[in-house]
Amino acid sequence: MNETDARKILCDACSKLYLKDLLVSAGGNVSIRTDDGFLITPSGRNKGSLFPEDMVKMSMAGKVVGKGKPSIEYKFHLSLYNLRTDTNAIVHCHPIYCTALAVKSEKLRTDLTPEGVILLGDVPMVPYCTPGSDDLVREIERTYRSSAAILENHGAVTQGKTMEEACNRMEELEFQAHLNLVVGNVEGLSKEEVSRLRRM
Repeated sequence: MNETDARKILCDACSKLYLKDLLVSAGGNVSIRTDDGFLITPSGRNKGSLFPEDMVKMSMAGKVVGKGKPSIEYKFHLSLYNLRTDTNAIVHCHPIYCTALAVKSEKLRTDLTPEGVILLGDVPMVPYCTPGSDDLVREIERTYRSSAAILENHGAVTQGKTMEEACNRMEELEFQAHLNLVVGNVEGLSKEEVSRLRRM
């Protein structure tokens, strides 16, 4: 994707995620792959008030191209892009229900509804590591094949072939986290139905 279009898409995504209370204040970070690297949200900025020119351009070697200070989490974004050629957008947020599960170290169940199974699949719990650390990168790398993950005592991350897909997954992840907390220990869909849905 060319840089001009990517900047607008990334800016629009941040605004929508902010309005849905998925991004809060300066927390979280969002990125999108471009033809020659990727763009990521700047460090310490409110995601609901960014402009296309605020996004920080980075090379696939992890170097800033041009100006700006990238989010401290740029390293795990870079790692996921290098590991998953089909990933073109990454969303990392601290939404309240996902973060509640993260604080409780409670694995999210996605077998309660068809949408959870289809859009998310299995959602691993990534052990807590200091934000921005190489340890966090290594732990996230262990789960790179998952479309979504909960980060213990931290938040959540989703990835997608498009920005729309990555954002939809984050919205669905937060819905499923809320549902998990509301319904408690209930019986989910049968294993047969889960298998059928995953083949769709």
